[in-house]
Order: sequence, then structure tokens, then C-alpha cells
Amino acid sequence: MNGKELDGRVAIVTGAGRNIGRAIALELAAGGAAVVVNVRANIGEAQSVAKEIEAQGGAALPFAGDVTDAAAMAKMAAAGVTRFSRVDYLVNNAAMRGEKRIEDMTYAEWRQVLDVTLDGAFHCVKACLPFLKQSGAGAIVNIGGLSAHAGSQHRAHVVTAKSGLVGFTRALAHDLAGHDVTVNCVAPGLIATARPDNFVEPQHHAINHTLSGRRGAPEDVATVVRFLCGPGARYITGQTIHASGGAFIG
Repeated sequence: MNGKELDGRVAIVTGAGRNIGRAIALELAAGGAAVVVNVRANIGEAQSVAKEIEAQGGAALPFAGDVTDAAAMAKMAAAGVTRFSRVDYLVNNAAMRGEKRIEDMTYAEWRQVLDVTLDGAFHCVKACLPFLKQSGAGAIVNIGGLSAHAGSQHRAHVVTAKSGLVGFTRALAHDLAGHDVTVNCVAPGLIATARPDNFVEPQHHAINHTLSGRRGAPEDVATVVRFLCGPGARYITGQTIHASGGAFIG
């Protein structure tokens, strides 16, 4: 991994134990960055991803902490700095999804999705911001979603939370430009990920189709994140980049 464009940099990736988050952690490590691999509670998943990174010659720190817990996220950022001396990149990937009719949705269910996806991103930014400002080439990448732009039935909480990330991205881009911190959003769509046996395909997957005729892979999202963190993307900020195979064009 020597000689990569992210050499000497340190990334924190939330929700990195599986699927898109795991792919992002591995891709940033492939670029040369040391990675703090965050999971909510399953430290075994974080350790597994960290071992994958280390097996390829990279450096990683597994960390279990709920993004809705501001104190835990402060500890995570501090742990990253203690281990690697800096934090340059924050990828807000942790999220909750699901489908429920608005008539049947409780406030607690509504609040839970917003707490993880939107408030979690806020807590992580607050925890990492002092270190990102010191980086000289910091980057925040928020992971949005197709439904925030195309809409979807029975996903009012998810669409609202992911749409909020777009606004958060634009606001932070203004606030942090003077500190050489770029802020962008990557919106995946129709990505083939590992799901539980009882998983029900989201309704918006049935009505949206890619131009390529195939589902994307987590790596298709991860490569975009790597680019946005790298030196070739320093003139890009406040943007939403769609990695959806043309399922959404806007």
C-alpha cells in the first residue's frame, strides 16, 4: 500500500462492519489511509474488517460505538488520534432503513431513523471537526441514498433523513471551506448487498432501474468515496454524486 494517494492520512468510517461501509473502509485502506472501523455494537465485525485491512499491509482500529451517542463518538475520534495522531477523513455511512406506511409509523420509529442517519452524522462531525480542521486536506463524505431524490412509498422517515444529509452537506461545505475541508454526499442506488434471509426487497427497488441493467456492488460506491477523499477532488465540495447506474439522473 506504499505510494498511494492517501498515504499518511487517517479515515473514520461509520457503519463499516459490512456491505457498503466495509467496502469503503477497505478502499480507503487500499489508497493508503489508516482506518478507524466503526460499528454500533458488533465488535467482531469491526475486527474482521480490520484484519482484512492489516492482511493487505494497512493499518486499522476497530471501534464499537453508537453514532447516536455523542460521548461515544467523541471517544472514537480521540481513539483515532491516539492511535494514528490525526483524523483527515470522516465518512458518515451509518444509517437505518425500513418501510412502513405513515399511517402505521410511530413517532419512536420516525425518530430512530433520523437519530441514526442525521443526528449520528451531526455527532460524528462535531467529534471529528477539530482534527479535520488541522488536516490541511480534510474531507467529509456523507452517504445518502436514491430514495432521497427519487422518492419512495412507505419510507417517509428514510427519505427525510437522507434528504437532510444533502442539506447538511451543503451547509457544511459553506462552513468549512475556509478550513480546507471539503464536504460531499454520495448517493448509492440499487446496490446488491448482503441481507438477512427474511429481508423484503424495498418497494423503490421495484420501480427504479439502472441504465446499465445491473445492480451495483458496494465497491462501486467505495471508489467514489476514495476519489472524494483524495487530492484529485480538492475542488469539489457541496455536491451530491450519484452512484446508481443511472437509476437517477439529476
